[in-house]
Amino acid sequence: MARLVGAGHEITLVLTQPDRPAGRGLHSIPSAVKRFAAAQGIEVFQPPNLKNVQEIERVRAARPDALVVAAYGLILPPSLLDAGAYRALNIHASLLPRWRGAAPIQRALLAGDRETGISIMQMEAGLDTGPVLQQRAIPIAADEDAGSLHDKLAALGAEMILESLAALESGRARAVAQPSEGVTYARKIEKADTVLDWARPAVELERAVRAFRPAPGASARLNGEPIKIWRTRLVSAKLPPGVIDHNLVVGCGEGALAVEELQRAGGKRMSAAQFLRGRPLAPRARFE
Repeated sequence: MARLVGAGHEITLVLTQPDRPAGRGLHSIPSAVKRFAAAQGIEVFQPPNLKNVQEIERVRAARPDALVVAAYGLILPPSLLDAGAYRALNIHASLLPRWRGAAPIQRALLAGDRETGISIMQMEAGLDTGPVLQQRAIPIAADEDAGSLHDKLAALGAEMILESLAALESGRARAVAQPSEGVTYARKIEKADTVLDWARPAVELERAVRAFRPAPGASARLNGEPIKIWRTRLVSAKLPPGVIDHNLVVGCGEGALAVEELQRAGGKRMSAAQFLRGRPLAPRARFE
């Protein structure tokens, strides 16, 4: 949104989800989008959903040229998809049709994709099925996590939406239908997805740790205690799945992982050395 304002676009209304409780006190915290809009004097609308006529009419009353959507988290009803002359434009964090859906960044990392990117898409009733105005790829680095990749894609998306709006305004834009081949779905990340299964290959678990960093974190249990695992490294070692050696190297279905950063429930993140000083492991200890 800052790039749109900086480029001189008039934003008549900002939609963001209702404030959510956060932090230890569970106080309602406004989103970064809301804080920025308030600082700019832009009207903010926070409907819990977009299902009733009054909510839809309020958006349409803003008379937008385009609805620019980025990780909104609510489904736009069909009656809003054509609210603007240039329709609703979604800044989607994948190279469509790969990774349609809620968690494209995490799914790309979990799958070991070598590249991802941004697609500027004209929205339609289907899940991320609309025609694409512009698409650009970036490589995924070997040490990339969801946080660093999100930041790169956010910067790219901000640049590309400005280019797409300029192309639409000048009449140069051409929307291209997505191919039917290569469709994959990036379903929402559930709590069960974050639990590390040590019977899987180490390379897959190392990807999972990066995919769930900085949130919600990959998880495991050690002697019944929940542990968050934040950073790992592939190593050459032979241990049964889940078994931990004295250096916090863990056996996997194929290969092994050296755990470099982890966290006990309610505690702070710590290095493997700090963890072991506080709690030496019994011989043949294992993650459940």
